[in-house]
Parts: sequence; C-alpha cells; structure tokens
Amino acid sequence: MIDLYGMGSPNVVKIYVALEEMGLPYKAIPVDVFGGAQFKAEFTRLNPSAKVPVIVDHEGPGGKDYTVFESGAILLYLAEKTGQFLPKDPAGRYDAIQWMMVQMTGLGPMIGQFVHFMRFAPKGNDYSLDRYRTQTRRVLDVLEARLAARPFLGGAAYSIADMATFPWARNVGPLLGKAAESDYPKLMAWVATLAARPAIVQALAAVDDVRARTTQFDKAAPELLDKVFGRGAFAQA
Repeated sequence: MIDLYGMGSPNVVKIYVALEEMGLPYKAIPVDVFGGAQFKAEFTRLNPSAKVPVIVDHEGPGGKDYTVFESGAILLYLAEKTGQFLPKDPAGRYDAIQWMMVQMTGLGPMIGQFVHFMRFAPKGNDYSLDRYRTQTRRVLDVLEARLAARPFLGGAAYSIADMATFPWARNVGPLLGKAAESDYPKLMAWVATLAARPAIVQALAAVDDVRARTTQFDKAAPELLDKVFGRGAFAQA
C-alpha cells in the first residue's frame, strides 16, 4: 500500500495518474495546502520543503516504509518499482526521462509563474505576465513539434513523460484562452487521447474527490496566501 499525500494541483495529478496506470494500491491523504497543513511538523517530517506530492511506500526497498517527494522522483521510483512505463533500453529510457524533464524544468515552472502573476499578484505586472505567457508558449511549441513526429513524448510508447505532462497540457485552453488550443493541434489531440484512458479517467475522479476535501485558493485566508507565496510579512529581503 502506498500513501499519497496531496491535493488537486497538476504535480499531484501526475502521481494519481501513475498509481492508477500502474495498478498500485494506494490511499489518498488530503493535504489542505491552502489551509496551511503542509507547514505542520508531521508533514515537514515527510518533506522538509513543505510541498506536495509525497508518497510513503509501505512496501519499499527491503520491505520497509520509504518516503519519496518531488513529483519527478516519485514517477521514476514508481516506474522502477513496477517495471512499467519506462523503457529498458538506455536510449529509450533517456528519451522518456529527458522529455519528462522538459515538463519538470520548463512547462511546469513557466505555467506556475504565469498562473501566479495572473491570479495572485497585484495589478501592474504586465511584464511578468507577458514573460511567462511567452515562455509557456515556447515550451508548448517544443511539445507540439515533438508530437508531430512521435505519438508520445518519449517516442513510440506511452511513458512517465506523458504522465508528467498531461496534467499541465490539458489546461492550455483554460489558461491561455480557448483559441490558443488551435495553435497546438497535435498536443490537443494527444491530450484527448490520454484523457480517454480508463486509468486517467479514474485518476481525475479521485482528484475531484480530494479537491472537494481541501480548501481552494479563492477561499484561503489572505495571511496564509502570503505565507504560501512568501510575500508580505513572509518576504525575505
């Protein structure tokens, strides 16, 4: 049994997807991020960075409990644990890993910053909005070109690279406007293909359940948002 600590953010969604795809039994433990639960001592003992997702595998190496944080590390751990969704041959393996890293170091951070300045920053941040919108589109352009040449990000086979990227890419319309989807036809077709997979349907239903049990950002106390984002009294000069 694996305990999954998280809420409904894309980095958590990718772990729901992996657990469902790999057929691993798990228990979802909601972490009320916008209620401040990630700052409690019992959680920071699992992840000192006070971030989700985190898993605790009760059948880890040597049959002992093993904790993994950082979503990319969790995906690699689960793929190696099960022998699934990560090619065995070195070239195929690193094709999948490097495309997963495009999400980890590019798409996720750029969308994250764009969303921050769009939803949470004070007005008058046009430079920041333009910068992160542009950087997001640059990564989407790369993904579009890749999927014009290959059926999946890692190559011929569905892999953890796709699991990592799907939760972010499915938000292109909501974040950039519905018209933006027409700029990425291969990417949007890939999103639709993945969204129809039974394991992903099940994962998204589980995510809806955990969202219903955690505080959403628009209901969070202003002082807690300051702590989450490191601003106001929590800013460090």
